[in-house]
Formats: sequence, C-alpha cells, structure tokens
Amino acid sequence: MLKNVIVTSSPHIRSPRSTRWIMQQVCLALAPAGIAGVILFGWYSLAIIAASVLSCVISEYLFERINHRAITIGDWSAVVTGLLLAYNIPANAPLWIPVLGGFLAIVLVKQCFGGLGGNFVNPALAARAILVVSWSGIMGNYPNTVFATDAVATATPLVQISQGNPVSMLDLLIGNCGGVVGETCKIAILLGGIYLILIDVVDWRIPVSFICTAFICYLIQDGFHVALLEILSGGLLLGAFFMATDYVTSPMSSLGKWIMGIGCGLFLFLIRSYASLVGGCSFAILFMNVLTPMIDRFTAGKTFGEVKKRG
Repeated sequence: MLKNVIVTSSPHIRSPRSTRWIMQQVCLALAPAGIAGVILFGWYSLAIIAASVLSCVISEYLFERINHRAITIGDWSAVVTGLLLAYNIPANAPLWIPVLGGFLAIVLVKQCFGGLGGNFVNPALAARAILVVSWSGIMGNYPNTVFATDAVATATPLVQISQGNPVSMLDLLIGNCGGVVGETCKIAILLGGIYLILIDVVDWRIPVSFICTAFICYLIQDGFHVALLEILSGGLLLGAFFMATDYVTSPMSSLGKWIMGIGCGLFLFLIRSYASLVGGCSFAILFMNVLTPMIDRFTAGKTFGEVKKRG
C-alpha cells in the first residue's frame, strides 16, 4: 500500500503557473516604475533598490539556513518584497533604511509567521510602517526630481493639494514631483498594473474598487478636479495594483475582493482627510489585511458537494 499518497477532496485544479513565475511577472511589471525612479531621482535610487532587494534575499536565506528550513529564495517572493519596500522609501534616505527595512519585512513579518503564505499583513508595507513611525523625519523628507528648478526637498503633491496650491497634472503623470522612489511616475505604474491584469496575475476587482471608492469620496467632498489629483498623488496607484492585490493578505472570493478594495479606498480617504499621517495608503491596506480573515469567513462560497442540512 502506498504511504506517500495524499488524499484530498475534489475538485482538483492544476495550473502550470508556479509561484516563481508569478513573482517574476510582478518584477517585470514593477520594472517601469523602478526605471522611472532612477531617471527622476538619480542613480542613488538604484542603490536604494539594490540595498532593499539584497537585504530581503539575504535575510530570507540566513533565517531559513539558521532554522534549518528549506531555502525559498528561488521563488522570487523576497525580490518582490525588496522592490516594493524600496519603491516606498524616499530617494534621499540613507542606505541603512532599506537594509533595516528588508530585515524587518522578511524576518519579523514574513518568516516569523511561517514564511510565504503565513504572514497576515503585507511584509513590505508593514516594514515601511515601522520605518515611518520610528524615523518619520527620514521617511517624510522627499527630494525634488533632477528635472526640478531647485534641488531643495519639496512638499509632496498631497501637501500642495491640502494647502490649495496648484499642481500640474502632467507632472503627476510623468512623476516630476516629490515622493518616494517608485510611486511618482503614474504612467509607469499603470503600465505595470494593466499588464498584470491582462495576464491574469492580478484580479481587477481590488484595484478598480479601491481607485473608484477613493475617487467618489473625494468627488463628493472636493469636486472632480481635486478627486483626480488625489488619485494621481501619493502611493494610491502603486498600492492598488501591487500591494492590495497580494495573494496572501487579500480575500479569496470575488465579493471579498470588492470589500477589500472598497475598504482600502475608504480608509485611505479618512486617513488623508482627517489624519496627519505619512503613508496613508500603506496604513489603509494594512488595516484591510488584518480584516481579510474575517472577510474570507463571511464571503466564502459553498463547499463543493455540500448538502444543506434541513430542520
């Protein structure tokens, strides 16, 4: 009798897509935003990206090695975490920030909860939240792009909008504004996000409901022009396409995905409108990450073959 046969309930679905392939596609989709960040903020941005990715990969390898676990750096998930973390760090931050952030993301948030699939919040966003709370001066100091008229750190578009100052829509689209490494060029983010949706790596429901909810909230409060500026400012688009859609920390059902996106949009609107907090998008997604198990519980579909009990 075979002892290595695993018996599970039907239906059994096989897919040629591996975790490694999916993560590689995410890296490919993130590449335009990274290239734009280097062009906009200079070569030091590339050093931040490299430091973050290396820190994540090395931290994962060493942790698994020390704890005698299977080495999983080949699945590219640590690379994705490193890229997302780097994209959420200002381009003038000291290199120890992405190095420490990578360690926190992998060891504290991911590996301590069992590795890929065990973390209950997005590792890159959780690490960024810790960095923001601990070193708000560094994480909230955004440099101008190399194409700006002066080289002094400037207020982000979100701050300019809140102060009633004019903001160029073209600058927001191409990324010629203050911000972190990978969030300013909206064209690059949209290209990557649409690519992931077209190849069915990302479910369109979360980013669409996230963006639409935030837009409607601002439309009601401030009108169409400000609503559009808010959508194109900060990390909303990067978060909607690349972080709120994380397989591990987002709901599984279609209804759950709608709830996830709507919740992210509402939390982001409330944080931006009524709280002076750097990284409002990050905290909005983290709040919904924590609620994901409850959302899954109440939106789970009927079990295949289940018969409803009578009486």
